[in-house]
Amino acid sequence: MRCPYCGVDEDHVVDSRPSQGGAVIRRRRECLRCGKRYTTFERYEERPLMVVKKDGRREPFDRSKILQGMVVACRKRPVSMEVLEKAVEAIEQEIQNRDEAEISSVEIGRMVMDKLLQIDPVAYVRFASVYEEFNDPQQFSRVVQMLTRQQKRAPRAEQ
Repeated sequence: MRCPYCGVDEDHVVDSRPSQGGAVIRRRRECLRCGKRYTTFERYEERPLMVVKKDGRREPFDRSKILQGMVVACRKRPVSMEVLEKAVEAIEQEIQNRDEAEISSVEIGRMVMDKLLQIDPVAYVRFASVYEEFNDPQQFSRVVQMLTRQQKRAPRAEQ
């Protein structure tokens, strides 16, 4: 670290402590040349995650869009906001754990569908109809038949 007073990069740390809830390290430094003290802050670098849309455009990841889509799908359904928030957190964590700079909107949509399938089958059908761009009743019928077969095999997750 270069001294802001004399420009020399020789210093020693006098004091170091966490700040802003542990997200930042505050360091008090003393220049070994001029003896002046100064403060630096060390924080992790957030890398922006980009979403690649179906048409090839890229835009920054926005968790509120996932939540909004899930809220719309669950409108007038017995699903609490807390359940939806936890689902969005799980999706966001899964995306962050991938350690990649980009993810396709198609992959995010699949993750949302997987979560909604666990939460509420009606919400799943609603979301799927928009996400998959259903344009005839047979598409709804196939999804409902698939859900019926799955429900016979395994009970729905608790809310």
